[in-house]
Amino acid sequence: MSTPYEISTDPARLDAALVHHWLSTDAYWALGRGREKQDRAIEGSLNLGAYDGGSGEQLGYARVVTDRATFAWLCDVYVAPAARGRGLGKALVGAALAELEPYGLKRVLLATEDAHGLYEGLGFRSPVGPGHLMAMIPE
Repeated sequence: MSTPYEISTDPARLDAALVHHWLSTDAYWALGRGREKQDRAIEGSLNLGAYDGGSGEQLGYARVVTDRATFAWLCDVYVAPAARGRGLGKALVGAALAELEPYGLKRVLLATEDAHGLYEGLGFRSPVGPGHLMAMIPE
């Protein structure tokens, strides 16, 4: 029996046009993001693609910005609408964390408006002392 999906960090397998379409048209955090900007984000990150185990069709994507020494930012986690509800988001995040594990990072951060339960189930929690965190956000 074949695996329902496969997760890979091989950048050659990514369908960058599809990832851009998903994020720029359907992801609240990236609506309107330009293709050139998305391509630069992919180029500078650890990328994970989720693929159908039979057809190889890309079903999801996640991106990690990291120095591979002390810090990582998990972002752009996206599962195609037709593939949702099957645990693929959880598998993508789990695979990203497994990729980061050998580095012994002190901190992995993310931001979400609507998936707290998913991330809490994988060990994320609200930061201790959130007053220590700051962000530079252009007006």
